[in-house]
Amino acid sequence: MLHAHYTAWLITLVLFVISYFLMRAGKGKAQNMIHMILRVFYILTVISGMLLVVGYSFWGPSIVKGVVALWLLFSMEMILVRGEKGKIIWPFWLQFLFAFLTVFFYGYSVLHLYQL
Repeated sequence: MLHAHYTAWLITLVLFVISYFLMRAGKGKAQNMIHMILRVFYILTVISGMLLVVGYSFWGPSIVKGVVALWLLFSMEMILVRGEKGKIIWPFWLQFLFAFLTVFFYGYSVLHLYQL
């Protein structure tokens, strides 16, 4: 399940970057299609993450990582939605950066101390 979760995150991040640059380039139809596919990967990422939290027996750091990961997904969605509307997105980029670094830290250092 761990590899499925890593793969879902990788694809989610790649789709987010593609969707963001399509939005910036003004390619509305292509961006909407990628954004819809991205939302499916949000769901896959959350489901695989929930299965990992259960696999870690609801260990404290895994719950923290899960909550911060949801915050990361929220910030990604807000960047794209508010960007499409032409609203200010820099606060969400700051949240994205903080949440990404926190999830990366928990995912690759703290949770690997507790081997499944």
